[in-house]
Amino acid sequence: MLASAARRSCRRSSSQIRRLLGSSAPPAVVPGPCIVPKRGNDILNDPWYNKDTAFPTTERDRLGLRGLLPPRVMSFKEQYERFINSYRSLENNTRGEPESMVALAKWRILNRLHDRNETLYFRVLIDNIKDFAPVIYTPTVGLVCENYSGLFRRPRGMYFSANDKGEMMSMIYNWPAEKVDMIVVTDGSRILGLGDLGVQGIGIPIGKLDLYVAAAGINPQKVLPVMLDVGTNNKKLLEDKLYLGLRQPRLEGEEYLAIVDEFMEAVRARWPKAVVQFEDFQMKWAFETLERYRNRFCTFNDDIQGTAGVALAGLLGAVRAQGLPLQDFPNQKIVVVGAGSAGIGVLNMAKQASLRMPGIHITEGHNQFWVLDKDGLITKAREGLDPAVAGFARGSGPDEIPDLQEGASLVEVVKKVKPHALLGLSGVGGIFNEEVLKAMKESDSPRPAVFAMSNPTTKAECTPDDVFKHVGENAIFASGSPFSNVALGNGKTGYANQANNMYLFPGIGLGALLSGARIISDGMLEAGAECLASYITDDDIQKGILFPPVSSIRHITAQVGAAVLRAAVAEDLAEGCDDVGPKELASMSELETVDYVARKMWYPIYSPLVSKK
Repeated sequence: MLASAARRSCRRSSSQIRRLLGSSAPPAVVPGPCIVPKRGNDILNDPWYNKDTAFPTTERDRLGLRGLLPPRVMSFKEQYERFINSYRSLENNTRGEPESMVALAKWRILNRLHDRNETLYFRVLIDNIKDFAPVIYTPTVGLVCENYSGLFRRPRGMYFSANDKGEMMSMIYNWPAEKVDMIVVTDGSRILGLGDLGVQGIGIPIGKLDLYVAAAGINPQKVLPVMLDVGTNNKKLLEDKLYLGLRQPRLEGEEYLAIVDEFMEAVRARWPKAVVQFEDFQMKWAFETLERYRNRFCTFNDDIQGTAGVALAGLLGAVRAQGLPLQDFPNQKIVVVGAGSAGIGVLNMAKQASLRMPGIHITEGHNQFWVLDKDGLITKAREGLDPAVAGFARGSGPDEIPDLQEGASLVEVVKKVKPHALLGLSGVGGIFNEEVLKAMKESDSPRPAVFAMSNPTTKAECTPDDVFKHVGENAIFASGSPFSNVALGNGKTGYANQANNMYLFPGIGLGALLSGARIISDGMLEAGAECLASYITDDDIQKGILFPPVSSIRHITAQVGAAVLRAAVAEDLAEGCDDVGPKELASMSELETVDYVARKMWYPIYSPLVSKK
């Protein structure tokens, strides 16, 4: 339930936490020394410890670096400014070049810094998250994955393949970090809206974990991107001489599950408290693995649960934009295009939100959703109906539209339903065409909401320009990829909200980690989504702003993480983290919880290095 207390708790501490997180200045406390098991060139070649030209003379002497670096000692600020100048120069020199070429050039220069100096890389990323998130994450990450075999220069993360069966328990100890807090794993079977990219999908876990560091302050030495290479059914990749993965069809059935089982047991053996996030698994394995592991491991699936939470936050915001109380949510008519893992995840969470609304009695057969896939409207007449979507298929309830038949087209459904909200999770670029959007103009809502949530940008169902042109100036728009706002004339702005999972998954992972949760429950996920939904002020909601600026991502994550932590405590799932036990967590006030979460965030600053050799 999105109760008033929950909304207040997410807003109440905003000013205090902004003071804590709003500045990019380094913490006042100088970090303690870091013991380094290396000397000389080994340090310069390790991005965890390398400071490039910023090593002070005393460190150069004690670490065996004198003579291995130019004599000038640069400050962190000078290094920072030098990189930013190089990046801006690249932008200036590539103006007018093809968009894909520019995007990859930007990714390369950031990737080179990441390979060389992680501390400087993450400081640059945190301070410029609005500019750099589209480069290291959506939409550029899709382009990177498509070309990853050719772009590969330096290994990052771990690869567990079908050829490693029986060896994973020993392989996990090849990772050099003694402690890992956050793991993002993919099998590459459904990368964004691009399909099966096999081993090249490793770019997704890498990008997600960069955001975990930047948004949630997870220490970069304690994250692990993982690829489960079980083959690929992508014929083009199998014929590509540069392809770096297994050249075999994907494993299926018990053979496939045996690989995932072995990996999960290996993780539990070495890092039993690590949070594992599943990412970009094709639908059948996304649901299978979620149900298989969610009650045994601290794990969640971002495509199913993270996307659902962000979409729910947007839908609740759209209710507020109509000037209606949130209790009206069950009366909202919602058309969902796409019945894959993301679409089903959204439907499940939205249904649960309706059932939790206070004072609302939902009659049997009530169905506020119209779901379409590639074959059109899904009804109970559909043969071979997927059990996951069966509960949302149209049937013979009190709110049916008699002349909407099985397989009805999107245009027909929108015209006859006149939905309050239209959600795209289809992976089909441009499917919300002019005819569909003009039909949305006749919505029963005074402020029709159109969410084009498929990634990358080329797969977005429509653009904000399309929506504000054809649906009207009162429309609400959100997308998975970043778009620019639209000038509507008369000084008005059509806001291109980014309904991206980056607003939610870092807080889910951070809250689960700091609570020491045994599992990640539906209640924890819903608490995070409800906190995000309540974050925006009523004034901004009336303007059509559903989500906060990306630049405030650390502030958002602190509050979402605190909400998730409190839910874990309330459900008696929290076992505590480090020296803070469940009793201490339970005794914290709401503000103290947010403050605790914020102070646990890692911040990039050079630590004094001492060699133990």
